[in-house]
Amino acid sequence: MTHSYNLRPVLLASAAVLGLALPAQAEPPTVVTDIAIIGAMVDQVMGDLGASVVLMDQGGDPHSYQMRPSQARALNGADLLVWVGPELSPWLARPAAALPAGNSLPLLALPGTHLRAYAETGEAHDHDHDHDHDHDHEHEHEHEHGEDDHAGHDHSGTDPHAWLDPDNSTVWLNAIAETLSQRDPENAATYHANAEAGVADVEAADAALAATLAPLKDRRFVVFHDAYGYFTDHYGLAPAIAVSLGDASSPSAARLQQVRGDLVEQKAVCAFPEANHDPRLLQTAIEGTGLRLGDAIAPEGRPSGTTPSYPQFLNDLGQTISGCLSE
Repeated sequence: MTHSYNLRPVLLASAAVLGLALPAQAEPPTVVTDIAIIGAMVDQVMGDLGASVVLMDQGGDPHSYQMRPSQARALNGADLLVWVGPELSPWLARPAAALPAGNSLPLLALPGTHLRAYAETGEAHDHDHDHDHDHDHEHEHEHEHGEDDHAGHDHSGTDPHAWLDPDNSTVWLNAIAETLSQRDPENAATYHANAEAGVADVEAADAALAATLAPLKDRRFVVFHDAYGYFTDHYGLAPAIAVSLGDASSPSAARLQQVRGDLVEQKAVCAFPEANHDPRLLQTAIEGTGLRLGDAIAPEGRPSGTTPSYPQFLNDLGQTISGCLSE
């Protein structure tokens, strides 16, 4: 009879008796991310090898978040920071610059990432997918703190919510796999296989969602703040009407009046509250208009307090929007 034995425990015991050292197993890199949906992408690539640590707490504002001391220690002790970039998370700009060279991966700066620009109305679109990333980013990193609609985050320059374009997610999954592989060559095949599987899932979810949303491309809808341009651009939807042009701000009475005029003129059919924001502002903006009120959405994908995989996040967002628009 042939027996199969696991020799590793025997070797470990023998090494302990003889005082010998066995070759150490390389540990996968420790990874921190700025927001949960980026953490979900990292977790897809790492698979069973590890999980990311998300720095921003549930309900936090990525534009103005402040880390706790424990989170700062986690960042300083990590092998890799994967984040959208200072355009979304300016609170990470200085800590990221202090990390050892190569330990920061700002995704917006990756070649192949499609970027769009904000406009004052939130409705201008940059459809150039061959974007030149060698241009001066200085204006994109400025976060002026004005008053009223623009308090908290200036909506000019680059729109940082680029994960809402599924084409960007496939670029980022592959880049995360390559970056992890450089730090952990022993598991490179696993990282690349996991990224490949993730890309296939994104493409399947994207195709299904495109078919669902195609009949709704001319229906206008209202959101709390101007964060969904990548999504509406990608799926050919009419641009969302934003109640607040600043992520952390309360819209003025003049802004609310303008929104009411826009949604009536453009025959909007549905309004979506945003998770972690006061729904009363949106309700005030649509009061008396007859608009349907949809379920809460969130650009970071955490309306229920949990973060699914990226394809599931994409599907959940699309199904929530289509469900209200198609009624």
